[in-house]
Amino acid sequence: MIRIGGWSRLSSCDWPGHLVTTVFCQGCPWRCGYCHNPALLPPRSPAVVSWQTVTAHLGRRRGLLDGIVLSGGEPLLQAGLADALREARALGFETGLHTGGAYPRRFDRLLSEGLLDWVGFDVKAAPAAYDRVTGVANSAAPAARSLRLLLDAGIPHQIRTTVDPALLDGADVVELERWVLRQGVRGHVTTPARAVSPAADGR
Repeated sequence: MIRIGGWSRLSSCDWPGHLVTTVFCQGCPWRCGYCHNPALLPPRSPAVVSWQTVTAHLGRRRGLLDGIVLSGGEPLLQAGLADALREARALGFETGLHTGGAYPRRFDRLLSEGLLDWVGFDVKAAPAAYDRVTGVANSAAPAARSLRLLLDAGIPHQIRTTVDPALLDGADVVELERWVLRQGVRGHVTTPARAVSPAADGR
């Protein structure tokens, strides 16, 4: 259903205020210099766990976990993402998504179908600096479109940015803060880039 490159069976930090299981989906179209999970970048690496194993875990954790977060990599790459979210919801769990918004049409479908209860959205930079951070040309436009879709949807979310001083200087950060305010973002969270670590405890 979805290709899983890592799995955290219990997390208290991937969805603020929730205890969740977090699935790290394989594959990402961007190549951010500070990427926390570089092992997840290739789309075709062998899966470390099956989706059926995850849903079996959820079935045993009813009443103990609040929900599931689909992270990455970029989970919007997964053709089976909508079905996975539906299955998790049918089991009685809330559903969260971590995304950079690289695929706005896919994101729009999830939002329109009401398959998401919360989104952690990664804004990489103000538009002029996007390609520098992602390493991919023309990455700002789809991300900005996805951000607008999320804000218009009105569902709970967190808008956050990882700041790597090798990629964003002080002026870039100031321009980013101005840009997200103009979009209507409130409560934008910035965190410093950290050292690269394994994708998850399921690897």
